[in-house]
Amino acid sequence: MIYGRCAACKSQRRRCPSDCIFSPYFPPNDPQKFASVHRIYGGSNVGKMLQQLPHCVREQAANTLYLEAQCRIQDPVYGCVGIISKLYQQIHETEVELAKIQTQIAYYKFQNQQFEAESNLSSLAPQGNNMEMEHFQWPSQALNYSN
Repeated sequence: MIYGRCAACKSQRRRCPSDCIFSPYFPPNDPQKFASVHRIYGGSNVGKMLQQLPHCVREQAANTLYLEAQCRIQDPVYGCVGIISKLYQQIHETEVELAKIQTQIAYYKFQNQQFEAESNLSSLAPQGNNMEMEHFQWPSQALNYSN
């Protein structure tokens, strides 16, 4: 139970009734919360909104109204949408960066597989014979060149 007037009743300089719609959500020790909401939405409108909601979601609604009011005060043009747009932009930039990195990883894996295949082929070549493949001649070729 909150003793004294809630922040809304203090702000509006009125007596706080026992069934005040604002008192559970705008305590007297946080007057800025109600001041922000009042500045953007108006006290009467906030009261109407809270009365239309079920009791179980009123606290969440009051906190959301406060958050949105703070965003609107900081950025009068875009408010919360500005923050959401910036976050979407960051997500998009991160996805692009991730795609580039995944492409680089695939490229390096492909290069590594080619290198391993080449090293496996070179390990299969005959070791004791110093004769290189480009100097090898079939006996029939050797006869043609001797003529």
